[in-house]
Amino acid sequence: MADSIKRIIENRIYAANAEAVFGISDFLDIADYETVRKSLSRFEKEGFLRRILPGVYDRPQYSELLKEYIAPSMHQIAFALARNFNWTIAPSGETALNQLGLSTQVAAKWSYISDGPYRTYDIGNSQIEYKHRNNKEISGMSYKTAMVVQALKALGKERVDNAIIKKLRLQLTEKEKSVLLKESQQTTVWIYSAIKRICE
Repeated sequence: MADSIKRIIENRIYAANAEAVFGISDFLDIADYETVRKSLSRFEKEGFLRRILPGVYDRPQYSELLKEYIAPSMHQIAFALARNFNWTIAPSGETALNQLGLSTQVAAKWSYISDGPYRTYDIGNSQIEYKHRNNKEISGMSYKTAMVVQALKALGKERVDNAIIKKLRLQLTEKEKSVLLKESQQTTVWIYSAIKRICE
């Protein structure tokens, strides 16, 4: 039984994309917490997985060009941690701008709003920061809506010009625009005004 569970977990890991980061919670539909924890720990000992933080792993990817293992995706780590703790999160600040292609700056701190507690995690030379927000700022919003709202907040009213509006418009499907317009009605007046322009 244990071997078959290990195989199912292994198959799920293989089926994920190369950048994927896994938390224990990602496999709790397959087996109980302790069985999953032991399986992932065994995979680490075998070199199949790399442990990033307690209960968080990825598949190490070796770069022939760089002759070293590629650093794990901080964005994927942030979401794996959030799944483990059952938090709802969305990128904020420079991280939101980066994810939406509005900034090319490589930040040392990856920032997220969360309905969980304030937490920080140091990983190598980078840090993941979860900033607690009340539920109305994140719950009930789709991931894309929350990210767009946070990006606009990070920019500030004066910096949201026609070029920014156009870039954000191109990032969204018609369905996402419809959802954004509906879900962001309770935001501040200037943000909702910018969102209406994005959704035109």
